[in-house]
Amino acid sequence: MTISTDPEHIAISKSKGIKIDWKDNHHSDYGLNYLRDRCPCATCTGAHGTPPRKPQADDPFPMFQPRLKMLGVEPVGNYAIRIDWSDGHNTGIYSYEHLRRICPCAECAKLG
Repeated sequence: MTISTDPEHIAISKSKGIKIDWKDNHHSDYGLNYLRDRCPCATCTGAHGTPPRKPQADDPFPMFQPRLKMLGVEPVGNYAIRIDWSDGHNTGIYSYEHLRRICPCAECAKLG
């Protein structure tokens, strides 16, 4: 099976996340926290020598913390998207290759 990193269709919900239908008929569904926790930018991955960003734990009292949202999503060439997050972060460029690699579905989890 050939894995495609070319999206056929991308559906964006600023309050829920991103769904991608890939050209190889695979479907990926990324929630907001999942995407934010896997931001590939140098700051979030620790490439600047700073500690990498730690994933956000589910807060039992979410009313005391602003709900994460995407304020905007824009294409970067024909290979990626950039997300403007409500927490003020906007430097992550999510390549389609990165998005396919981090697909959270059970089928992709088996591939490791």
